[in-house]
Amino acid sequence: FSEVNIMRDWLVELRKSRGLTQEVTAQKAHIARSYYTRIELGDYRLPVGTAMRIAEALGFDWVRFYETPADSK
Repeated sequence: FSEVNIMRDWLVELRKSRGLTQEVTAQKAHIARSYYTRIELGDYRLPVGTAMRIAEALGFDWVRFYETPADSK
């Protein structure tokens, strides 16, 4: 449960730091905004392809989606 919250928080912060809305981020990643919103809420374990598209849209390494909190320290 805590890992999901950590994922949501860093993803939201990263998107906002880029000045992007959920809608724009979803468009750049070629996914529905509703799907992207649920990803930020931590409702999904991402397929690698989706993780790669979101990471490309936001400019970070896609493997970050699969790191544990200890990995990112």
